This record gives sequence, C-alpha cells and structure tokens, in this order.
Amino acid sequence: MRILVAEDERDLNRIITKRLEKEGYSVDSCFDGEESLDFLAVGEYDAVLLDIMMPEMDGLSVVRSMRSQNNNTPVLFLTAKDSVQDKVTGLDAGAEDYLVKPFAFDELLARIRVMTRKKAGESTNILSVGDLTMDIGKHLVTRDGKEIELSAKEFAILEYMLMNKGIVLSREKIENHIWNFDYAGGSNVVDVYIRYLRRKIDDDFKKKLLHTIRGKGYVLKEETE
Repeated sequence: MRILVAEDERDLNRIITKRLEKEGYSVDSCFDGEESLDFLAVGEYDAVLLDIMMPEMDGLSVVRSMRSQNNNTPVLFLTAKDSVQDKVTGLDAGAEDYLVKPFAFDELLARIRVMTRKKAGESTNILSVGDLTMDIGKHLVTRDGKEIELSAKEFAILEYMLMNKGIVLSREKIENHIWNFDYAGGSNVVDVYIRYLRRKIDDDFKKKLLHTIRGKGYVLKEETE
C-alpha cells in the first residue's frame, strides 16, 4: 500500500512517515498543498494523509481539486481544528475521515485500514482467496491454517493483490502501488518479489493461487477445475 503524507510540520511529517514505513507502507511525503497535487498527478496512492492548514494551498482546496479531477483516492485530514463545524467542512469538502492532533498512532493505522478496505469493497480486516487468509490488523497470513511468514514488502504486495483478487495487475501497477519515488532498484523487482511470494504461498500446496498472465502481469485467484 502506498500513502502520501502532506504535512507542513516537518518533524511530525518525518515521524508519521517513519512509523508508516515501519508498518510496511510505501510513503511519499511533502510539505505544502501545491506539492501534494504534483505528487497526486504522477503517482497512484491508496490513501492520502492531509493537513488542513498548509502553505501554498490548504488541505480543503487540495481535496476539492482532487475530486474535481475525479481523483477518488481516500483522504484523511490531520488537523488541530476540532470543532464540529471544522469536521463538517472537511468531510463536505470530500474527505473520508478526520483525525484531530495530537492522535494515537494506533488509531491512525486503524483509520487507514478502514479507508483502504472500503475502497477495495471489503467490510473487515480479513482478506482471503481460496484457503489463503490475511488479517491486516494482526499482520497475519495463513494458508490452510498454516502461518506464513512474509517480509514487509511481500506482505504489502500480497495485500494489494488480495484487494484486487481476480484482476490482472501489470508489473508497473504493482510497482507504482508498493514503491515510492525514492526507490532506485532494478527493473525486475516485481518479478523477484512475486517469485518470493509464490515460493511461500503456493509451492507447498496443490492448488495454485498466484498466476502469471504472459505479457500482462499477475493475478491472484483460485484455479478452476
């Protein structure tokens, strides 16, 4: 999952970014409203954490601009403004949620999970295909009841594929959702991680779930008889 953090308080921005990265998210960060729109114009994000009071362009204007361009990426406002009217204004502008500073990081993570699963059409933290199950909240993956240990990047890729199960995802689309703009690795990084995942979730099982669609990408789905 890839998140954009737009927060002009640089210390807070750095703390949020590092904590999210520790949780396995890919994160881009910026410090003003206009810059956030630049990031949104060239990157694909699963969620945006947006301060309301920012230089150049405030968060409310950023969200209105996003929605006018049919960008429906979920937005969570982070702000010190805590009146009911402030919250109503933020939600009416097009945000999905509103979190008042200071906040507990566990609550922020929970709200991100709610936003992203709603976007994917899921109602719980449990994602599954066949006998493969992921509990996003507990960071736990099992297949046929057997726990599978994944690295942070493997978990992120599998989460993205579970949220798009049955849909063929190109290498470029996977890379754009999992790695941020600072990534400078090899061009075959997605193929490498897909091999890692396949070894862990498929090799020991008769029915395969992770499939290569030649010339198009990868898809997570149950095999049909």
